[in-house]
Amino acid sequence: ADAPPIFLMIARLLGDKGVMEFVEVARQIKAHHPEVRFQLLGSTGSENRTAVDVATLKGWVAEGVVEYLGTTPDVRPVIAAASCVVLPSYREGAPRALIEAATMARPVIATDVPGCRAVVDAGVSGFLCEVRNSDSLAMAMAQFLALSSNERTSMGQAGRVKMEREFNQDLVVAAYREALLTITGKRGR
Repeated sequence: ADAPPIFLMIARLLGDKGVMEFVEVARQIKAHHPEVRFQLLGSTGSENRTAVDVATLKGWVAEGVVEYLGTTPDVRPVIAAASCVVLPSYREGAPRALIEAATMARPVIATDVPGCRAVVDAGVSGFLCEVRNSDSLAMAMAQFLALSSNERTSMGQAGRVKMEREFNQDLVVAAYREALLTITGKRGR
């Protein structure tokens, strides 16, 4: 039998990153699929007004709804063990966790906000959900769970291809260089 699916969220534990929605959906899904695992990787103790306090986090772990993995200097083994990386953030610039996950051929689920939307090809490399909407996130996770093992693998590979095509380091550096030359007026000289 296949190992149970693991949904991994990598983020500072802040309300604005969608951690409350992630936990709410974990509760809903575990009620019907107790084998599915939900993991949180990220720092606590932020001074941010939306920070999740340690007592709340310990309560979730005690309840068995999520596993807290703490922090790590190397996310690769954690991403490699996950089935899908989830980021239900309210706003994002360039979501590194999603870029790293897609680069490692992991499907992703994220909110339909500009930074996340740039990384996810909806229905191809992952799923997009509405911001601040647990029902929409639950639907995206249910869609992922309904995929066959081969479909999940194909979705992950599509994300990897997208990262190679659009987020290649050489392309990013060239774009920054071009932008800096434009700003400084040294372009074309």
